[in-house]
Amino acid sequence: MRFFVIGRDGQVARSLRELAINLSNVVIECSGRSDVDLLRPDSIERALSAFSPDIVINPGAYTAVDRAESEPEIVFATNRDGAGNVAEIAARMGIPIIHLSTDYVFDGKKSEPYVETDPTAPLGVYGRSKLAGEGAVAAANERHIILRTAWVYAPFGNNFVRTILRLSKQRDRLSVVDDQIGCPTFAPDLAFAIFEIARKALSNGWDKKLAGITHICGPDAVSWYTFARKIMHVSQTKYGHSVEVDAIRSADYRTTAARPANSRLCCDRLATIFDIRMPPIESSLEKCVDSFFNQHPS
Repeated sequence: MRFFVIGRDGQVARSLRELAINLSNVVIECSGRSDVDLLRPDSIERALSAFSPDIVINPGAYTAVDRAESEPEIVFATNRDGAGNVAEIAARMGIPIIHLSTDYVFDGKKSEPYVETDPTAPLGVYGRSKLAGEGAVAAANERHIILRTAWVYAPFGNNFVRTILRLSKQRDRLSVVDDQIGCPTFAPDLAFAIFEIARKALSNGWDKKLAGITHICGPDAVSWYTFARKIMHVSQTKYGHSVEVDAIRSADYRTTAARPANSRLCCDRLATIFDIRMPPIESSLEKCVDSFFNQHPS
């Protein structure tokens, strides 16, 4: 199977690339910005034609949530127009697409985990642009699978786990928001699930029931504060290093863009349609912490 991935160095794209190394039946091509410009359809078409993929995977996006508030035109150009361009060109070439989206399409006011059919109400530019991207992808390519995920972390890149571990080496105490709840998602787990979803989509011909939006995230719901405590617990248990973590409110930690208080996503459709259940936080978090300390032993 031939997989073309939009992006190369983001958490999901890199996880896909590294996982594919050990998969004998997968050939993967990851495009960098120098190869594919999402706003230049000719560059997308040229890259897809040259590689002839069986499926396109698009985790590429503008993800700087706070900076997005000051440059909405750029954000929408990438997350809506660029996503639509990829989906449209893939459709013209008869190629299905897996597109990555986000929990930020919701306002977080629901008391229960969000299901795919819940009304959307993004709080900021980033969320609105990703919601618009979902619509653009669905309109452009009938054979689309849109995966909404949340709180992605990895052994590389900029993410909450690496930030907490880095700051714990610089400070005696950390203050972390305790009134935002979500489901941390380990990028390598997400990459493995994406490959499984792609296999299902390609194995017996396209099945219409696969199309649409599916939620995919880790199974454990925590606050950022609880997540930080778990990170410190693994760090202390395995490497003898931890600092105290204090709980604060979102109001005490001002950000340019508002975040949803509830980012929990219900993944029942993922289990029913794709027969996938994501691993628990303990095993995935331990792998991520191990990688950090292997990279930063002192």
